[in-house]
Amino acid sequence: MLREILTDRSDVLVRRVVLEPGEAMPWHTDPCRRFTVVVRGERIAIEFRDSGERITVPVHPGLADWDEPDPRVHRAVNDGTVPYEEVVLFFRDPPGCDPQPEHPGSA
Repeated sequence: MLREILTDRSDVLVRRVVLEPGEAMPWHTDPCRRFTVVVRGERIAIEFRDSGERITVPVHPGLADWDEPDPRVHRAVNDGTVPYEEVVLFFRDPPGCDPQPEHPGSA
């Protein structure tokens, strides 16, 4: 997984992530509002650690959307056959907070 911080201010963090096919992000929560733009990819799966629920979402370059905070521990998995790449703008509230704190462990 490639994670690159493009902008880091107390109120906004802009980050680029690339996941190879089958690769997963670490388990985490999303305490901040965010805006995501898909740069490339076919399909992403969101896995929830507590319930085992898995939601698969088709994606395409240019797909962009807002996401609200989510306290559930989850991770994204590249469920496609090509690399998945996104750029995310995290709106930090409170300022300076970690917009995606990790929660190590497994399902």
